[in-house]
Amino acid sequence: MSPKPYDTYLYFDNFMFGRQVEKQQVISILLQENIPHFAPTVLPIIGPSRVGKRTLVAHVCNNEIVRSHFSSILHLNSENIREMECETFTERRDLFVIEFTADIDDENWKKFYASYTHMGRGSKIIIISRTERISRFGTVRPIHLNSLPLEEYSYLFKVLAFGSTNPKEHPQLLSIANELSMLLGGSFVTANVCADIFRKNQNVNLWLRVLEKYRNVVKNNFPMFIEHPKLLMEKEHQIDISNLVSSSSPLRLMPPHCEEDQSKRCLTKVMFSDFIADYVVIPKENFELVTWESRIPPYRKFVNIVSNYDNEMNFHHT
Repeated sequence: MSPKPYDTYLYFDNFMFGRQVEKQQVISILLQENIPHFAPTVLPIIGPSRVGKRTLVAHVCNNEIVRSHFSSILHLNSENIREMECETFTERRDLFVIEFTADIDDENWKKFYASYTHMGRGSKIIIISRTERISRFGTVRPIHLNSLPLEEYSYLFKVLAFGSTNPKEHPQLLSIANELSMLLGGSFVTANVCADIFRKNQNVNLWLRVLEKYRNVVKNNFPMFIEHPKLLMEKEHQIDISNLVSSSSPLRLMPPHCEEDQSKRCLTKVMFSDFIADYVVIPKENFELVTWESRIPPYRKFVNIVSNYDNEMNFHHT
């Protein structure tokens, strides 16, 4: 970790923490010659939900050396790769980034990859997925991303929460931040949301309220689902979040979807930061919880549906 002043990170939103090794690995592979020369190298990047796969690739693609090495950088997903099979590729050196939300049939991949053998020499393909089986399509060893070690994660959380303030001058806040970073289980989304609230209001009572909320959330989910909320989120399992707000009815955070999902847009939208800080009145019906808005391209917004159960008897475990 670079021994830079705490406030340095506040002025560089595009600074990527804790992934320097993986970033250099990806860049090194992208700049190498393909073996065999006529087939593009396929690099799988595998990891659980919201661990930073797209963020890592975005930073790599924004690297000046990478950008100058390739004629173009194109982003695809598993739904539109079939449309590219009949494309005629020139001798340009291109980089394709493909995101797979689920496994695909081997035959479909073979047809797709065969069409890419006509790409220019030195072209590369990066595939991003939460599914380990997708790594079988790689021509080089996959890069696996996991949550940061607790020491690094705790350091990052305190950097974001204290801003330019020296944590050593606020021992009570520092103690709260240390415990909360353990309770969050390595979640980047929750760390950023909580830290944003803390940085704007370094009040002990506020920090204690948020800490107590997360204590109860973790405590309540273990008897229900036998796992930490962070692990439940990675498995796209619902989470009990009733204790994050003052609500008379149980609330369940459902598996996430991206903002492009049109099916739920009629629901009331609530920002996660306002939700945690008790700045909003909780709707009595189901609503959308906007958990994260990316600050780097492609600026995706992640949304969860919160189910408001007026009666516990109506709730069925999944």
